[in-house]
Amino acid sequence: MKTIFWAGDSTVKQNTILSYPQTGIGQGFERYVKRGEVVICNCAENGRSTKQFLDEGRLIPICENIRPGDFLLIQFGHNDEKDNDPERFAAADTTYSKNLETFVNAARDKGAVPVIITPLTRRCFLGNTSVYRHEAWAAAARRTASRLNVALVDLTSMSEALVAEWGERSTQLYMHVPAGVYPAFPNGMVDNTHLTPHGAVVFAGLIAKSLYEMGGVYAELICDEYEEWQQIVQANTTPHVIHSDTPVEMDEDSAVGYQSKR
Repeated sequence: MKTIFWAGDSTVKQNTILSYPQTGIGQGFERYVKRGEVVICNCAENGRSTKQFLDEGRLIPICENIRPGDFLLIQFGHNDEKDNDPERFAAADTTYSKNLETFVNAARDKGAVPVIITPLTRRCFLGNTSVYRHEAWAAAARRTASRLNVALVDLTSMSEALVAEWGERSTQLYMHVPAGVYPAFPNGMVDNTHLTPHGAVVFAGLIAKSLYEMGGVYAELICDEYEEWQQIVQANTTPHVIHSDTPVEMDEDSAVGYQSKR
């Protein structure tokens, strides 16, 4: 049995019923792995950057439990970029890159396989042009992966392309929820950072696609039904459209509803 350990922030986190329907990518990814052969240990936490995650000692239990042949997926950036918060800010080309290397070395020291994942795009629009905020950290992650010879999943680029392609339809992927439906969000929410169950599965699918295309030990994580699923996706390329209010930009700290940084 292989274990995928996942270090990250709220875009990855294993949510409880208290924040439903908010769903992390790590939860969506469970549908893509081989049942009975791969398990996911989701260690992601709301609001964490690489710096705060390490400062709080959250890597320690991962190191205590990860074994040879396991995987460590490393996905940060949303909070590293917050230069007004000294507890979390990690400059892209210095602290952030160094912290990523700390995660990579921790995995390799235990005989595990590290994978760096660039941050998920926020769904931010200015007129009809998509505006993305993670490029400095995504670029630093790419350079770090190249320098350390680590597998890279460029989720930033893939998610940007998908959101740009879907346009207004991409509201169904993010937490655009109506009032009076979900107890955790009685007043509704327009949140362009966090994901619905559908969004978690769609974006997790981009990660699964990258790992599958890498081949070898990475592809071995992905379920046997994956090729059949890809055929279904290709046969039904137009996403289902749902109606929503005009979105506004909102980050994970200012979003209305149940959120916790601790």
